[in-house]
Amino acid sequence: MTRDPNAQATARVAAAVAFGLQGFVLAVLLTQLPQFKDDLGFTESLVVGAVVGVSVVAGVGSVVAEQLAKATSSRTTLRVGLFAIALAAVAIALASSTAAFLVAFAFYGIGLGMVDATANMQAVSIQHLYGRVILSSFHAAWSVGAIAGALFVSACSALDLSVTACVLIAAAVAAIGCAAIGPRLLRTGHQHTADTSTAPLALPLWPFLALGIAMVLFYAIDFGIGNWSALYLKEVLLSDAGTAALAMAAYQITALISRLTGDHWVRRFGEIAVVRVGAAVSVIGLLVVVLAQAPAVAIAGFFVVGLGAPVVAPLCFSAAGRLAPAGRTDTVIARLNLFNYAGTVLGGAVIGGIAWTSDLRLGFVAPLLFAAALFLLAPAFAPRPARPDTADTEGARTGA
Repeated sequence: MTRDPNAQATARVAAAVAFGLQGFVLAVLLTQLPQFKDDLGFTESLVVGAVVGVSVVAGVGSVVAEQLAKATSSRTTLRVGLFAIALAAVAIALASSTAAFLVAFAFYGIGLGMVDATANMQAVSIQHLYGRVILSSFHAAWSVGAIAGALFVSACSALDLSVTACVLIAAAVAAIGCAAIGPRLLRTGHQHTADTSTAPLALPLWPFLALGIAMVLFYAIDFGIGNWSALYLKEVLLSDAGTAALAMAAYQITALISRLTGDHWVRRFGEIAVVRVGAAVSVIGLLVVVLAQAPAVAIAGFFVVGLGAPVVAPLCFSAAGRLAPAGRTDTVIARLNLFNYAGTVLGGAVIGGIAWTSDLRLGFVAPLLFAAALFLLAPAFAPRPARPDTADTEGARTGA
């Protein structure tokens, strides 16, 4: 890998754009799901099944990314993944039947998993070159992309553009963005980062599993809020649809704030303290949500949750990068990324299952407990480096 400062800065911007493109396309597709439902005659259960199913398929994409990155590089694999989600978005936009939509959505899930894994591979490698904590900034770029995607769909609606036109434009943005950043992504040489080894991965099991569990818990919280917050406000607190949508908006806005500032707090106080404070803040926010008797109070609770929980995912990847043996970083990141999708399935299943048997107020007790468990897992975020050349670089507190 190059240590030229200009090349590093260029690679950092390119990788951040990749995160943003992924968030943009995902937000466009998810916010257009109700329109696809009306146009193609979906049932509500099919919509939920499609969202959960794409998380499962994305796990396959993460495995594909591991193998392709091993054979080529994370740079090449990320470009393939971005092109795949652009192509899948075109297929989704043009789908004329439920079967065609589901096949295209599954293909999108594979591309989603590939981009998830390889964008984080790039981010960890770039952080290593910088020698200081910067990983949260990449995830902040994802939040910016997601917000831009939601605003783009709103603009399309205001302009009376069809769902087909809207998604096709989003696909074009992803394809053009992929072409623009591809040559600027970090070039990883096999001698430094690409994993060409066929030997079994020697990785400390319990530290890695602790990070994996933390990933599961965070994404269960994140997915739960994304999928159930609006319904909670509408069905339990009896708000109108416009007010209900503010719950997710409040969470995403503060998630961006926490990710933009997360690197600073880690450099100042260390990973363990940041995770503990983030978990405690999330517990407080979710307690407000569970006890809320008015929509405004619940929205405030989701706003508070966004200030705490979203720093967890980038810190998980950062810590995993320090656990990885020399030359196996990409493999470790791809495998940790699988816990992401387990978390989304857990978040959908647990909260939805509790809501089915009682109501969503009780359902949101589950993410509250998940946040409390994150507090207990905080020590896992400062593991001992597996190799000396990554010590105090990939997420470790350096005092700089």
